[in-house]
Amino acid sequence: MRRIHVGNALSAFGLGFTVPYLYVYVAQVRGLGAMTAGMVLAVFAVAALVVLPFAGRAIVRRGPLPVLLAALVTAALGSLSLGLAGTAAAVLLSAAALGAGQAVMQPALATMIVDCSSAETRSRAFATQFFLQNLGLGVGGLIGGHLVDTTSVSSFTLLFAIEAAMFLLLVVVMATVRMPHAPRVDGAPAGRSAKGSWKQMLQNRAMVQLCVLGFVLFFACYGQFESGLSAYGVEAAGVSTSALGTALAANTAMIVVAQFAVLKFVERRRRSRVIAAVGLIWAVAWVAAGYAGLGDGSQEMATAAFISTYALFGLGEAMLSPTVAPLVADLAPSGMAGQYNSAFALVKQLALAVGPAVGGPMGAALHGPYVVTFLLFSLGITWLALRLGRQLTAVQDQPWRGKSRVVAQGAAASAAGTPRAHA
Repeated sequence: MRRIHVGNALSAFGLGFTVPYLYVYVAQVRGLGAMTAGMVLAVFAVAALVVLPFAGRAIVRRGPLPVLLAALVTAALGSLSLGLAGTAAAVLLSAAALGAGQAVMQPALATMIVDCSSAETRSRAFATQFFLQNLGLGVGGLIGGHLVDTTSVSSFTLLFAIEAAMFLLLVVVMATVRMPHAPRVDGAPAGRSAKGSWKQMLQNRAMVQLCVLGFVLFFACYGQFESGLSAYGVEAAGVSTSALGTALAANTAMIVVAQFAVLKFVERRRRSRVIAAVGLIWAVAWVAAGYAGLGDGSQEMATAAFISTYALFGLGEAMLSPTVAPLVADLAPSGMAGQYNSAFALVKQLALAVGPAVGGPMGAALHGPYVVTFLLFSLGITWLALRLGRQLTAVQDQPWRGKSRVVAQGAAASAAGTPRAHA
């Protein structure tokens, strides 16, 4: 598990080097224009949507580790070639390889966490993963910002080479991992086969409802960070670019500072109610955004309200990280965690593709409707989460109950003088 967490941190650190500067690199440094730069960002999303349906089946059949190693090598080649590419065709092909590799890493690493954890430790494991991912992205972006020089192509080539080196270093680290057999998840339905049947997954009503909820979560929050909400802040709230950077930093700082404090709070709560609470917190965030852009306060108050919007989103993210990903794993039949993780990652990519396309124009031009729309989406998260709770078993919604039940049964067996079987 420690090596898996190191892997998450390294991959996020490498991505942090290049992701914030990709548009500038393609459009300005390589001189390929805004259209090509936009196509590169679209290629990332398309590549993920193409490979993720196959990634789940591969993880189920081959195991998460071989799939992860293949994804890392693909991403390393894509990153290195992107740093050397000088034509639009080469840039797009390189971006496709990097995007595909990056997309497959997520469900592969998530499945490895599932296989190396129990129902009781899974929430803490995914919270640690989320914490290290944000820390790695932040540190990578900070260091990368001091290395780049928009007048020098070689400085960007160095960035992409460092990113490729991080992926290859991760290959070395992950090659030393010996994965245990996938544990049986208490409360998960029994699978008919390990072939990763999409039909079987779609028959799981709780998983379908969680995918719908996940789409709304990623559409209403993550899909707005760097598109609609930033455009709204600049156009409606009049915040400066430096204040926008401060808001993004406040989001990351909230996650890093609050993650483990929040974890202690949510570990003993119903997962469905934690997600419902996130919807309410995000609704308050959108009210703050509305005040920033539509209120009559001073510019300082508007900026403070806008920054608080990002901080509140970070608080909600910290609550979701130990809740949603473990729930996906606990809904999966034995041996099908890779399929379920890939399906949920596919839903996430769809939301991240649609979110900016819808929110960007609205945030820039339709200020009032934009805030009201996503305020309603946040309240919809609360409703969908409470509805999902009715589809979950007691152990799926409250995994700590399963541990308490095992302890209670063990105590009863000891009192009766019944011999206990060893695991």
